[in-house]
Amino acid sequence: MHHVSPLTDGRPLRATPTADVTLALAGGPLDARLPLALLEAVKAIDTPAAELDAELVHELRNKRLGLSETVLLQIRRYADAVRGGHRVGYDEVLALARLIGRRPDADLAFREAGRRWARSLVDSVSTVRRTAARGLPALIARPVALRALRRIARRYMDGTLVRQGSTLVLEVVSPVSADAAPRAAGCGLYEAAFRESLQLLADADGAVEHVMCRSRGDSRCQWRADWRRR
Repeated sequence: MHHVSPLTDGRPLRATPTADVTLALAGGPLDARLPLALLEAVKAIDTPAAELDAELVHELRNKRLGLSETVLLQIRRYADAVRGGHRVGYDEVLALARLIGRRPDADLAFREAGRRWARSLVDSVSTVRRTAARGLPALIARPVALRALRRIARRYMDGTLVRQGSTLVLEVVSPVSADAAPRAAGCGLYEAAFRESLQLLADADGAVEHVMCRSRGDSRCQWRADWRRR
């Protein structure tokens, strides 16, 4: 298996969450698109909007995780893993999520990562299927979109997707970010990814409700969304 070195800042990466509760999360290796999206989101958030002089850029790189050389190197490694079709150990991604969960802007980071993750997952769907899912009449497009969404949930999110009339339910037993931040902010990663996937594949823009949550004592996390077209 392709090995991706753990993210460090000169010390071993510790999987110590600052969330309300530490959960016994476990799972098999995860697709590298997930940790890549997490780090790309942090990099985007930490990147200044305006151009800065070299001295200030160097100072920011020492202060902001997303601009550190370590993160840039790790982004390249995860990108290589994606291109090679390799997966990353669950515990490594868990530690990364918990590291990001320590940030004061963790909710923003997880939701931005979720949107980026979803876009990369939808890109794995063939152009023909994406076009059919959005462009054909609903009678044909809905089944195409549903099959693509189910594949994304199963293959990349380690989850299941069930249709209940005009509602879709995404269920994940061990979301890697479930205990990463207080008040279930880490679950915003999956919520944002679910909503973005629905928008891109089904042209749906309904609210996503987090109806079950591991951090609240449930046995799994579950999100429910209306997937009717806009």
